[in-house]
Amino acid sequence: MKSWLEISEARLAANYALLRAVAGAETPVLAVVKANGYGHGAVVCSGVLARAGAEWLGVTDAAEGDCVLRALGGDAEMKGRGQPKILVMSGMLAEDADVIVRRGLVPVVWTREQMEWLLGAAARRGDAVRVPVHLEIDTGMSRQGVTPGLELDGLLEWLKGRPELRLDGVMTHFASAEVAGSAQTRGQRESFERAIGAVERAGLRPDWVHAGNSSVVDTEPGEGNLAWLRAVALRAGARPMVRAGLALYGYCLPVCPPGEAADAFAPAVRGGLRPVLGWKTRILSLREVPAGAAIGYNGTFVAADAMRIALLPVGYADGLRRELSGSNSVPGGWAMVQGRRAPIVGRVSMNLTTIDVSGIAGVEAGDEVTLLGDGITADDHAGIAGTIAYEIVCGLRAPGCAVRR
Repeated sequence: MKSWLEISEARLAANYALLRAVAGAETPVLAVVKANGYGHGAVVCSGVLARAGAEWLGVTDAAEGDCVLRALGGDAEMKGRGQPKILVMSGMLAEDADVIVRRGLVPVVWTREQMEWLLGAAARRGDAVRVPVHLEIDTGMSRQGVTPGLELDGLLEWLKGRPELRLDGVMTHFASAEVAGSAQTRGQRESFERAIGAVERAGLRPDWVHAGNSSVVDTEPGEGNLAWLRAVALRAGARPMVRAGLALYGYCLPVCPPGEAADAFAPAVRGGLRPVLGWKTRILSLREVPAGAAIGYNGTFVAADAMRIALLPVGYADGLRRELSGSNSVPGGWAMVQGRRAPIVGRVSMNLTTIDVSGIAGVEAGDEVTLLGDGITADDHAGIAGTIAYEIVCGLRAPGCAVRR
């Protein structure tokens, strides 16, 4: 393999335990493994999180949920234990309904049409199954969800007359949960409260109320999102639940710049998380280049002195961002060789990248190189590439994966 991922089971389980401890025993943490476990491998991470005690897992779609269920069903350590429920978070199409009903997945819905697809699938099964759904409320993202007001009232009235469907949960998603004191979040909270009032007036009683993302798992006293969520759930006669995604894998969104806004993450969370993923490769070959040699496409890096460069068999086709390229005027990213930084020199190519190992003795072809891991993080890549850690880890395309206990 030209590169591979290493997933730390111990770190993933520890991150989950930390989030669960901060959320509190009365507030379960739904572990989000969508988008192939944020690039970490949904099947691998689902097993780790299930064994760590996760009651719920969140997937992208019905196909991903089916894969996760199949993997959990074959996990010897899960035999005799209740499997987590699977929430399908990113909508559904008509062709997904049969898989959702047959496999007992729990879909996020917000239209009558989606629920009619589920009714049809249940009717085709010919048994007395009641399909659980989680109704998403659009409180201000204009993305997924039913709009509070007449649209929501009409949908609830229709749902009341469909005993084949069970309103298992009501949820929303915050656009700025990572920003403490966000005016947008306050507005969304108020909108969600009104929606919960409509659910109450309709005589529907969900089991779960949940909102936000990793940033909702905070410890702001009194007015924090977590305290608010608990109060809203209590009002609805439901249990509160939080959804943790990126934090499970060891990252938080960057702290907001001073003077702009405060960071909503609890210090216990931000300080205790550890990245789960390592990305490794091996040196293909080594080359001595003289002063004045141009390295890579367009000669954006020219050696000022004689150098020793190592060739790596990875590039932007594998998820190593082109923005990490290093020129004479703008330094780029780096890799770790023998525990030391080796700067990227020249342009990152589609399948190849060159690094400077001039000051590292004893480097040979075949030596292991760390692209992400101890000494370099997804936050480092994101800072250079002008993006966020989500995009870095979700964009990795390493062909192999190993799990470290």
